[in-house]
Amino acid sequence: MISAFLELLRDKLAEDWKPVGRPALIAWLVFYALFLLYLLRAGGGFTLFDNVNLVVHEAGHAFFGWFGPTIGIMGGTIMQLLVPLLLCVSFVWQRHTSGAAFCAFVFFENFLYVATYMADARARALPLVTLGDPDNAEHDFFRIFSQFGVLQHDTQIAAVVRFLGWAGMVAAVAWLAWRATRSASPALSASTR
Repeated sequence: MISAFLELLRDKLAEDWKPVGRPALIAWLVFYALFLLYLLRAGGGFTLFDNVNLVVHEAGHAFFGWFGPTIGIMGGTIMQLLVPLLLCVSFVWQRHTSGAAFCAFVFFENFLYVATYMADARARALPLVTLGDPDNAEHDFFRIFSQFGVLQHDTQIAAVVRFLGWAGMVAAVAWLAWRATRSASPALSASTR
C-alpha cells in the first residue's frame, strides 16, 4: 500500500509542469511587484488583504477548539497557514505552475500578519477579534509565548518570522519566473524567436 502510494507520488512529481505563457508571466510578475511594493508601504502593519487572513484565522480557532484549549488557541495561526499550504499542494499535484506559485506566495504573505501579531504579544495593543464573547478575548501569542516561556523574545521571534515571510514571497516569485522560463511552452518559445 505504501509502496504503491510512493510510486504514484514519484510518477506524479515526474510529470511536466503546465507551461506559463509570456503574457501571463509578465502579468503575474507585475502583480507580484505591485503587491510587494504595497506590503513595503504598509510598513509591517495590517493590510487590506489581512482581513481575509483574519477570517481564516478565526475559523481556525473554532475548528481546532474542538481538540482542546491549547490547540484551539494555536488553531487560528495553524488554519491561516494550512489553507494556502494545502491549496499549494493541490496545485503542485496538478502541476499548475502559476497556481502553485500564487498559493506559496499567499502562504508566506501570511507570515507578515503572524509576525505583526507575535510582536504585539507583550504590548497587547492590537485590537482583538473573537468569535465569542469579546470580554473573554485573549491575545493568542501572549498565551502561547507565555506558555512556552519565550514571551520576552516576542519581537525577536516576530522578526525571524517576518524575514521568512519576505524571503518566501520573493522565492515564490523567483520560482515562478524560473519555472516559466524552463517550461517547454510553445507559446513562450514562439514569442522569443
